Amino acid sequence: MKKFVFVLFTFLFSLNLLAQETPVKIVFDVTSDDVKVHQKAVRHVKMMSEAYPDSDFEIVVYSGALDMVLNDKSSVAEDLKMLAGDEHVTVAVCSGTMARENADESALLPGVKVVPDGILEIAQKQSQGWSYIKEQ
Repeated sequence: MKKFVFVLFTFLFSLNLLAQETPVKIVFDVTSDDVKVHQKAVRHVKMMSEAYPDSDFEIVVYSGALDMVLNDKSSVAEDLKMLAGDEHVTVAVCSGTMARENADESALLPGVKVVPDGILEIAQKQSQGWSYIKEQ
């Protein structure tokens, strides 16, 4: 009986470890101009990318969140630069938002990718099976 219980617990523990290693793909929608929302989004991606190093994460910035990715205005610049250096993390900004705000690509933090449309970027990721998180 003890052997059976030991084997059962070993099996269940192995399943738990396997589940934790399953890669995920998550897109984060950031539209708020609130610095706390920017910090929370970065914190979530940092924690998840450390816990799931083979998973893919994308932060999509548009609308009021543009300052999050601008060199001279970002409150999370250092963290975003670090995340942008991770091959499994993408930080993207909407070109439409940049045009409306008269922001040039040279004003962006290093590693930030410009996409034609933030909402469409998110929709495309979802159609490819990515999970969606709205940061608020």
